[in-house]
Amino acid sequence: MEDKSKYFVVKQKAVPEVLLKVVEAKKLLESERVITVQEATDRVGISRSSFYKYKDDIFPFYDNAKGKTITLVMQMDDEPGLLSDLLHVVAVYRANILTIHQSIPVNGVATLTLSVEVLETTGNVSKMVEDIEEKDGVHYVKILARE
Repeated sequence: MEDKSKYFVVKQKAVPEVLLKVVEAKKLLESERVITVQEATDRVGISRSSFYKYKDDIFPFYDNAKGKTITLVMQMDDEPGLLSDLLHVVAVYRANILTIHQSIPVNGVATLTLSVEVLETTGNVSKMVEDIEEKDGVHYVKILARE
């Protein structure tokens, strides 16, 4: 069975309460209204284990609006041309590449951090991430941050 992530857009009323509370706790931490995960989870009424279980899998959806920045982190094989292929996918979706940082490969695997600016002309960002994830040699892709 494939272990590739799929992305869905779901109305808020269809999302389980625990996931909404994880988003709320992340907002508290990002805004620095609380300092620790324990404080955030206590305030929203969920366990720390629920927070850690879902924190990387849920985030608010933002429309493609000019000036939004998305930072992706991915692990990929150290193969000639693979980075070029990934950057080509970004170019096809007409997103503006802001930064690229690739680690030195260890055991044939490198970590790539890529920040892209979403423009008014940028295509479906979720589909772009999915297309990157489906490339041979890409182990995983995560959305690290969105501004």
